[in-house]
Amino acid sequence: MTKRFVLVAGNISSGKTSLTERLGQRLGWATAYESVAENPYLSDFYGNMKDWSFFLQIYFLGHRAEQHLALAGLDEPAIIDRSIYEDAEIFARVLVRLGNMTERDYQTYRKLFHIVVGRLPVPDLLIYLRAPADVLLERIKKRGRKMEMGITGDYLILLDEFYETWMENFDLCPVLKIRTDDLDFVHQSQHMQTIISRINDKLAGKEEIEFSDN
Repeated sequence: MTKRFVLVAGNISSGKTSLTERLGQRLGWATAYESVAENPYLSDFYGNMKDWSFFLQIYFLGHRAEQHLALAGLDEPAIIDRSIYEDAEIFARVLVRLGNMTERDYQTYRKLFHIVVGRLPVPDLLIYLRAPADVLLERIKKRGRKMEMGITGDYLILLDEFYETWMENFDLCPVLKIRTDDLDFVHQSQHMQTIISRINDKLAGKEEIEFSDN
C-alpha cells in the first residue's frame, strides 16, 4: 500500500468529518479528527472570546501538531479532519478582524505557529471542501450542536472569504477542491467513488478543475 498523507480543510459543516470517516472506511486509511469534547478551553472561549481566544489557538496549535506528526509518521495512508494551517490562516485572523484577539497576541501566536509548522512533514494532498453559506447554516441547524447555535450566515461568509484568500496563495502541496452542496457522498456510493477517483488522479499529478455533481 502506497503511503499517503492527506488533510481535509473547509468551512464549518462543509463535510470534513463525514468525508474523513468514509474515506477511512472505504480505503482503510488511518484517521484523526478535530478535538471538541476534550478541548479544555472551548467552553471558556464561547463564554468570553476576548479573554480566551489566544489560549484556545495555542491549544489547537499543539493538538493539531501532535496529530500531524503522529499520522504523517505512520507507515500506512492517513487522513486528518481539519488542517493545522487553517487555525492561523482562517480562524486566528477572523478573531483579530472581529476584535476578539489583540494584534499583540496574534503576532505572538503567528511566530510560534511558523516555528511549529516549519518542522512538520509536508502533506501529499489537501482536500478543500466548499459550500454556500446558506447550505452550511442549514446543516449547522440540523445537527444541533449547542455551541454552534450562535453561528450566523455573515460569520460563515467571512470565514469563506478568508478561506478563498488562503487558497489563492497555498502552494505547500496539491489541492483538490470539492463543492459539497451538490454531492451526497454519505448516501450515494457513486459520489464517493467519484471523489476517490479524483483523489487518486490528484495524487498521481493529474490536473483538474473544481468539481461537483453538476
